[in-house]
This record gives sequence, C-alpha cells and structure tokens, in this order.
Amino acid sequence: MLVLLPPSEGKASSGRGAPLKPESLSLPGLTAAREAVLTELVELCAGDEDKAREVLGLSEGLRGEVAKNAELRTAGARPAGEIYTGVLYDSLGLASLDTAAKRRAARSLLVFSGLWGAVRVTDRIPSYRCSMGVKLPGLGALGAHWRTPMASVLPEVAGSGLVLDVRSAAYAAAWKPKGEVAGRTASVRVLHAPTRKVVSHFNKATKGRIVRSLLASGAEPKGPAELVEALKDLGYVVEAQAPAKSGQSWSLDVLVDEVH
Repeated sequence: MLVLLPPSEGKASSGRGAPLKPESLSLPGLTAAREAVLTELVELCAGDEDKAREVLGLSEGLRGEVAKNAELRTAGARPAGEIYTGVLYDSLGLASLDTAAKRRAARSLLVFSGLWGAVRVTDRIPSYRCSMGVKLPGLGALGAHWRTPMASVLPEVAGSGLVLDVRSAAYAAAWKPKGEVAGRTASVRVLHAPTRKVVSHFNKATKGRIVRSLLASGAEPKGPAELVEALKDLGYVVEAQAPAKSGQSWSLDVLVDEVH
C-alpha cells in the first residue's frame, strides 16, 4: 500500500541535526527537480525579503519564514515525519505508533511537497515554507514543474498495490495516477454525514485517523475494494464509487457524524 499525503503549512523547527543531504532523499529520480527549486528558493529568500514574501504568499507575521528558507542548505534536518505538524499529522500521531506500525509508515507513506516533490517520512529535511501553489520567478508554477519528473518516478514507486490518496487538490495536481495505476487508486474525502459537506479541519483530522487506523491494524488491502472492507471493519462508514471506465480512480466518501 502506498499512501499519498499532503504536507502541512505549519512545521516544527529544524532542530540541531546534521544539515540536509539532497542526495540522501528517497526517490532519487526527483533530485534534479529538487535542486532546481531549492536553488531558486534559497536565492529568492536571501535577496529582497518583501519580494520573497509576495512570491511565497506570506503575511507580515510570517516574515521570519523568509530568513528560514534562506538558510535551508545549512539548517539542521530531521525526519519529515517530525517536521510536518498540523491537524492531519496530529491525528496520524506517527511518534506514538508501535514499532511494527512505524515500519509500515516508513514503507507506505509519501508526503508531497512544493519544495521536495515527494519524500518518505524517514527522509531528513529542514523546516521550510514553500507550498505547491507557489509560482517562482524562474521556474514558474511548482505544480507544473513537478508533473514531468513525477510522471517518470511515481508509477514505479506505486508498485503493483493499492494507492490511497488523501492529498488536497493542489498537491494532487502534481501527479495524477494514470492507466492501470489509476484503477488501483482510491481518493478519499471526508463528509459531515448530516450535511454531506466537506469541513476543512474535520476533513484533515479524519484523514489522519484513517491512515493511523490502517497502519496500527496491520491491514494490507490489495486494492480499493479491499480497502473499503478494511475501513468498514475498522468502524468507518464508507460509500465507494468504482470507476466508470478504465484509467480512472475509485472515489471513497467517509461519513462522520460529528465535526471535531
């Protein structure tokens, strides 16, 4: 099973670990594309601070993020699973999983990123600020920048098993499973059952709990139909829509009564 996650806007501090080693990151086929983003982001943030804030869409209160980006090559690095925080990651609770579930997380989870493209939770990265919606002056829109290398690298990473996609729209646009990979991909959204509306905070929290439940239970669904049964066994209310034709993904709605 491969689980595609969004990153978090908020991130823990880099800490005092050894600096980033780009060549050590997973998915080496993305190295050149990562280096291009990293180089321009560091140069941008080491220059005109106001321009950098504008490009990155940062408020005055987040001015310090510019200086942090300027130091990315020398800042301490920590496992990505410790860097990403926020609602989804709080609910996922990687640190409190048992040893076997942590091994499954290291093997299964892939976090998408405007800066790194995609990383494993065990990859050591510094704290940064650069969303997939950013348009860098030199490289242009990051979503478009990542599509070609992702299309080359991700199908192999997906292997032959289930792909569970809980990414937000901006990150989903960087790589859309195609062909037979799409047929074993399930995209999940979370709905408030009484209103059948997506609520942002509660949507993220529930997605985090879903992924945690699968990791903790040791469930190994082979495809979307098996995933639906596994989630029901774990107590979730799921409505599934199989693809109408080949080359399309499954759509899963998880219904929750309480918004919390």
